Amino acid sequence: MSSLGTFTIRPLDPLKDAELLHRWVTHPKAAFWMMQDARLQDVEREYMRIAAHEHHHAYLGLHDGEPAFLMEKYDPRYVELVGLYEQEPGDVGMHFLVAPTDRPVHGFTRAVITAVMTELFADPATRRVVVEPDVGNKAVHALNEAVGFVPAREIDKPEKRALLSFCTREQFEAARGVSA
Repeated sequence: MSSLGTFTIRPLDPLKDAELLHRWVTHPKAAFWMMQDARLQDVEREYMRIAAHEHHHAYLGLHDGEPAFLMEKYDPRYVELVGLYEQEPGDVGMHFLVAPTDRPVHGFTRAVITAVMTELFADPATRRVVVEPDVGNKAVHALNEAVGFVPAREIDKPEKRALLSFCTREQFEAARGVSA
């Protein structure tokens, strides 16, 4: 529960949620999601692929019961970052996308990333969250730093130049003002 309401996360249903996701990922504000020209079938196919993957999972985030964000969790030993950095036990990769809105709420995106990080660290096996946003995505870099991420270095991925960043459980708790 945050001052902005209740955030919950449920597994994504690739077919049932595809139309909603299609609107989100093709919206101009989702340019860094790299699906601007995707058709509905492309979105269904991509999330069916993720649903079938042993090391990549997608979730729909709800705000007061209404769909509000997308969260992906992955094992960087097998997905996204294979061979691009030295993985440590307990590393978990993450992507998130806040639904576009005509009525932005101050602090909402930070509340979403906080809910995402809380969900990831709810698993005691998670020791560190790893992200690799586009180097040009300054807004997400600021959000990441606000919840405890520390940039490590830029890396080249097939689809982008990315800023590899890490956040330990302790860094996240310190950023939230939670004492260990």
